[in-house]
Amino acid sequence: PAPGERGPAVLLGHVNATDGGPGVFAGLRGLVPGDRIEVVREDGSTAVFAVERGEQYAKNAFPTQDVYGDTPGAELRLITCDGYDPATGLFDDNYVVYARLLA
Repeated sequence: PAPGERGPAVLLGHVNATDGGPGVFAGLRGLVPGDRIEVVREDGSTAVFAVERGEQYAKNAFPTQDVYGDTPGAELRLITCDGYDPATGLFDDNYVVYARLLA
């Protein structure tokens, strides 16, 4: 669904940029319950969500149903990579922020 429609709208973004700088979701871990997230929709209106929680998951134990499964109301999921391993240069985990629609 699109942000603001019933179900979990999902937005993915990188924690780092290709030039080594911060990516669009570099500050995702800094969100705390109650923080507001505003998403501008295609029609120009804005959907406002409140953060409920953030969770880190190993990529091999990602809770697909919890993240992408149906919800009774409009919700938002923000997902980025997490758990950087300098030995491999890879991210072993994902970080997911769960939010619910306010307006």
